[in-house]
Amino acid sequence: MTPEESQKLQEHITAIAKILYQNTPSEDLVSLETIEKSVRQQILEKVSPQVAFFLSKKRQEQLRVERES
Repeated sequence: MTPEESQKLQEHITAIAKILYQNTPSEDLVSLETIEKSVRQQILEKVSPQVAFFLSKKRQEQLRVERES
């Protein structure tokens, strides 16, 4: 990963963290344990499926290009 990509990734992670924070019940923000559980749950429900879908779509595109070559 280039330094520029690393910086861009960090910016996006910060933006995601802000959105997750805004959508986390205040009772889940009282301890490191409840914060971690809440973040983990939100990542499993919201972030991971989107990343997996994106990677799967990219792989399908790559396979299609390879078949056409």
